[in-house]
Amino acid sequence: MRKLRTIEMKRLSLDEFKEAEKLPLIVVLDDVRSLYNVGSVFRCGDAFRIEAVYLCGITACPPNAEIHKTALGGEDSVTWKYFEKTEDAVQQLQNDGYFVYSIEQVEGSTKLQNLYESINLSLKNNVQHDNSATGKACENINLSPKNNVQNDTIASVKACENNAFSKKNTTENDNSVVAKEHESHSNTLNSQPRYAVIFGNEVKGVKQTVVDMCDGCLEIPQFGTKHSLNVSTTAGIVMWEFCKVLALK
Repeated sequence: MRKLRTIEMKRLSLDEFKEAEKLPLIVVLDDVRSLYNVGSVFRCGDAFRIEAVYLCGITACPPNAEIHKTALGGEDSVTWKYFEKTEDAVQQLQNDGYFVYSIEQVEGSTKLQNLYESINLSLKNNVQHDNSATGKACENINLSPKNNVQNDTIASVKACENNAFSKKNTTENDNSVVAKEHESHSNTLNSQPRYAVIFGNEVKGVKQTVVDMCDGCLEIPQFGTKHSLNVSTTAGIVMWEFCKVLALK
């Protein structure tokens, strides 16, 4: 085996990176104090071509020499945004339709190796919610007027029946569609559901108030004496797992 030279690695230019489709993932840093950790997260974010990094609370922002030391330019390629309160970042993400996970050791957490199943479950729940909303819309059609609006009402009922039938077919095929998306390289990542992961302070972890707002919690199983990983190490592991599930075979 021969080591590849840098020019053989097909690295994107900064402009090409900005234009390229991104992994539907945003990383949120909740009061991360080490600038070196922040830089490492940017570097990992560049490697897996995530959407953005949200910097919250005491987390430092670029430009900064210490961030650059470990980011190696990742802070220039990866989009970032600052929030004074992490809770505001979570609220905005959820308003924008992101499924938000905190990366934390909590009761009932989802182990990271079960991420695929967790994502499929969230998709299934969304489909069921959509079907319920469609059914209620059909039930609320006013059938009482029988004169000039009679034909319109009948047409509306048929439209709802057709929509419900379409939703039913969609529900039945959803699991197979999702499986196919996860089993093949994706060139349309932006059409998938989007996710955010929150990493907390090196000592205190993700704040409880933030955990309470999240849609789920992911945990990396550990088997030693510490049950503690550096935040940038954890971020790299989690980003790679999302990349495997959402973009790779």
